[in-house]
Amino acid sequence: MEDDVEQDAEGEVRAAMAPADAGDRVDAWLAKLWPDLSRSRVQGLIGAGKLTADGAPVTHAKDKPRAGATYQLALPPPEPAAPLPEDIPLNVVFEDEHLIVVDKAMGMAMHPAPGSMRGTMVNALLHHCGASLSGIGGVARPGIVHRIDKDTTGLVVVAKHDAAHTGLAKLFAKHDLERVYYAITRGAPKDRAARIENKLVRSSEDRRKYVVARNPETEAGKLAITDYWTVESYGQQSGASVGRAAAALLECRLHTGRTHQIRAHLTHLGCPLIGDPLYGKQRAFKAEGPHADEAAAAVAAFPRQALHAAVLGFKHPITGAELRFESELPADMAALIEILKLL
Repeated sequence: MEDDVEQDAEGEVRAAMAPADAGDRVDAWLAKLWPDLSRSRVQGLIGAGKLTADGAPVTHAKDKPRAGATYQLALPPPEPAAPLPEDIPLNVVFEDEHLIVVDKAMGMAMHPAPGSMRGTMVNALLHHCGASLSGIGGVARPGIVHRIDKDTTGLVVVAKHDAAHTGLAKLFAKHDLERVYYAITRGAPKDRAARIENKLVRSSEDRRKYVVARNPETEAGKLAITDYWTVESYGQQSGASVGRAAAALLECRLHTGRTHQIRAHLTHLGCPLIGDPLYGKQRAFKAEGPHADEAAAAVAAFPRQALHAAVLGFKHPITGAELRFESELPADMAALIEILKLL
């Protein structure tokens, strides 16, 4: 039973009371109730925290609707079809007429998405480069060949025209480039260095996450390969066996470029990124020693996943020149390491 639909400057809010025969899944029920919203669109809104039942957040699209409960779905206001240029400072480390390499700051998304059309790398590049960005990536993602997460810092390359875009895309498809990330983890992997090679699939419990496939022969997923080695380890975990570090700095080299690859792989090893809001921030930080409380407070306060794209190397898709760029650890990660070294 649909109750009401409200529209204002903040967007649209739809409300409906669930009947007894609503079905087995709340996303399917709402998509059927409101045919202008696809099921995937409803799932995305649920993942973004836009659905409530009697005022309480609904966190899983697969939840069964509660008969008699009033569900409210908040839709963000409509956004313009094309991103707008914005005068946002960029840390440009290389630029020619074909491509641009940027050292991305924390908090900047790569490209616009529904509900977040401003303040992205694309908005900044449209102002910086004008209309020269490649169109292959589509209206919302001109020039974007690869992405790093909004709160991951470090190096990214963007194409300025279609020939450069095509050439870069081939390099990424063949994994014919060098990508090195630095990660600060809660705990440390059992082996100081190893290759992680498995198939990543979407989590059945949280569609925003990726996990290692339990049955790789039957599950549809993508091969993901990460090499890592432990640069430093810090302290001792309280209550753990001797030698289990409380935290570590890892160097990770990507041989594939799957979504959330490093975040999912390190979580699989039992040492998620410090500050990761999706893959492990809820886990307690456990350390021994006189500075354990100080370190725990610093870990709890760290505002993002501690991941930095430190090295990007590739052959220029037009000139053939060998390019390699390095980015120092950002100040927040460097400061966290100094505190962890006290353990």
